[in-house]
Amino acid sequence: MALAESRAFWAWAMVEFLQHTGVRIEEMLEASHHSLIQYRLPTTGEIVPLLQIAPSKTDEERVILVSPELADVLSAIIARIRDPRTGAVPYVSSYDMAEKTWNPQMPLLFQWCRSGESSRLSPKLLRQALQEVLASTNLTDSAGQPLDFSPHDFRRIFITDAIRSGLPPHIAQVIAGHTSINTTMGYNAIYPGEAIEAHRAFIARRRALRPSEEYRTPTNEEWDAFLGHFERRKLSIGICARAFGTPCIHEHACIRCSMLRPDPAQRHRLVEIRDNLIARITEAEQEGWLGEIEGLQVSLASAEEKLTQLDAEQVRQRHVIDLGMPRFSQIATRISTARGPSS
Repeated sequence: MALAESRAFWAWAMVEFLQHTGVRIEEMLEASHHSLIQYRLPTTGEIVPLLQIAPSKTDEERVILVSPELADVLSAIIARIRDPRTGAVPYVSSYDMAEKTWNPQMPLLFQWCRSGESSRLSPKLLRQALQEVLASTNLTDSAGQPLDFSPHDFRRIFITDAIRSGLPPHIAQVIAGHTSINTTMGYNAIYPGEAIEAHRAFIARRRALRPSEEYRTPTNEEWDAFLGHFERRKLSIGICARAFGTPCIHEHACIRCSMLRPDPAQRHRLVEIRDNLIARITEAEQEGWLGEIEGLQVSLASAEEKLTQLDAEQVRQRHVIDLGMPRFSQIATRISTARGPSS
């Protein structure tokens, strides 16, 4: 039972890690506790968490922004592999199949404890665990056949989602670690055959007209604009989750926007905004400002909805119970106690 739970956890961790980073499986298995670094934005001083990816097919390292979803996954992994006595992530050895050499010991993230000894998870085991999870879900494709996913499929999903969300292809190329833009665009290939051919023909025509402007290494100004998006996402009552390059659909009326992620520490601000809206609605009703009441009521409903979300999240966190990892001595004690009367 414990082995099945462990395999299910690492299958989940692999799926979440790959879909939020788009890295290759060998890059994922080389990620360590030391790969988590911090970058301070030069303009605002805000700390941005980054994940450093070691070279695999290319000889260049790269960094990936750690999203809140990826941060939750990394926290769950680190909490699971920490030594309960010291709180440190154990150092383990790993064998590089491509180089045919043993790597130096590192606090790798994808490791587990077998017979009291920590070791790196193998690609074969993770692929098997993924197939076990797929089999248990009973999910099928459009033809009614069981789903068959490989770890590399999540890299294609990541790149496709990034480009469809408005990320420029040449920036997606750098994030994915591709040496050619053609490789990146090849990963963006989940549409019907006709759409693929039409899109490739369109790209070919556009590259012939503007090859130096459309497909190139991003300039410093473009990277500054990309990082500037994350500088401007911080608000007084939370974080704006709007995707890069997309306009604000509510013209910065953030309290009404579904993209606003309220900060639990700023709950008192939301309460003040709600109380102020109630007072303004009362004043508008007394003065007969009927044209203003409707807009105020929409804002009030949004403020109350976000307060409800915060309260529900706090209740959920209070009811989460950490059972911890049982030690062998505890298991042995329970077994000996259970067998005592019959002996």
